[in-house]
Amino acid sequence: METLTLMKKQILILAFLLVAALVQAQDSKNFIDQNYIEVTGVAYKEVVPDEIYLNIQINEKDSKGKESLADVEQRMLAKLEELGIDLKEQVTLNDLASNFQFYLLKRTDIFASKEYTVKVDSAALAGDVITGMADIGISNVSLDRVSYSKEEELKMEVKLMAIRNAKEKANLLVGALDQQVGKALHIQEFDNPRVYRPQAMEMKVRGTSSLDAQAAPEFEFDKLRVDATIQVKFAID
Repeated sequence: METLTLMKKQILILAFLLVAALVQAQDSKNFIDQNYIEVTGVAYKEVVPDEIYLNIQINEKDSKGKESLADVEQRMLAKLEELGIDLKEQVTLNDLASNFQFYLLKRTDIFASKEYTVKVDSAALAGDVITGMADIGISNVSLDRVSYSKEEELKMEVKLMAIRNAKEKANLLVGALDQQVGKALHIQEFDNPRVYRPQAMEMKVRGTSSLDAQAAPEFEFDKLRVDATIQVKFAID
């Protein structure tokens, strides 16, 4: 009796799976049988990076051993604060494990060195930091990396732009046949929106004219670019 009951349950399960498969196949057939147009929408947007990270290395060598590393550090921090930099939020000490490192200039001269990372939100402020450090005798400043603070929002915006681009293409092509575009039947995203950063990150300096030699140089960065590609199938009414 139990064996018979088990067999009935198995038959019911198999019947259910068969019906589900037939329904899915019918849905696929209905989709294929519809008149539709398939288009690919592309879009991109460029933005100015608003997260700029500068590396500043300070060392006793810059003062030829006449000033301690602590004194150089205090001058650097005071200058950054003068420029409006929040020392707690925007300045970090690299290599916290060792706190500082030593390097050899000559066999008999060993100087201490520290490296900091300073985060700023514009090329102009980055330029102020560079020139400010030069003013106090610190010349070892380099660009670490750049990024955009609202990168995820930007990716979504470019996706929507790509879908609108696909709809515009479909309307243009179908309109040439005196027909209309219907609802979207299928949407496929190719990869995630990709962020293209300059392969060689560098800070560009705009030179001043001879008529305005006293003007401060202007700093700028290459823009970051986000691309998106989306394929859409639209019904044709």
